[in-house]
Amino acid sequence: MFIEPPLGKKGGDGRAGWIEVVCGCMFSGKTEELIRRLNRALIAKQRVEIFKPSIDKRYHQEKIVSHAEREIRSTPVDFANDILLLAGDCDVVGIDEAQFFDDAIVDVCNYLADSGKRVIVAGLDMDYEGKPFGPMPNLLAVAEFVTKVHAICSQTGEMASYSFRLNENSGQVLLGEKDKYEARSRKAFVEGRKVRGRK
Repeated sequence: MFIEPPLGKKGGDGRAGWIEVVCGCMFSGKTEELIRRLNRALIAKQRVEIFKPSIDKRYHQEKIVSHAEREIRSTPVDFANDILLLAGDCDVVGIDEAQFFDDAIVDVCNYLADSGKRVIVAGLDMDYEGKPFGPMPNLLAVAEFVTKVHAICSQTGEMASYSFRLNENSGQVLLGEKDKYEARSRKAFVEGRKVRGRK
């Protein structure tokens, strides 16, 4: 389990900020972990602002909601740079589904961290083809702390790191739940792709 650096309210000491990234496949608990960390910051009486991409309306128009139905308020935004306009003088910035943002999200997170904020980002590290997803590789590179979480493979019961798409839609972005995706181990993921004639 991730143990946070000191959570006390930020004083005038000019403390540097940092970036934390929580990544993994579908159903691995990324959003659950993001909500856990943000709630701990709120308990510590820190000022927290939370954002998600406006295209993600699976569970709620505004709130971030985990697969286990834990939720926390958030502000939907269209572009990464919108976060800079809305973050204000908070101590902690939470960002969910970072893979759906444009590449500017990396500069935004760096700017916020350079300004002394704790930035906690959650997102899919790989798409349905097992390839790095959007800006996530660059976020992983600049983060001080990286936590990779895993799901349970729906085929084998082993540790899962891949999101296997259940239909033939070939678009990189396809919002969905268990009706469209399964968490799979590497072996089950590769076998599933072979069945579809893909390597």
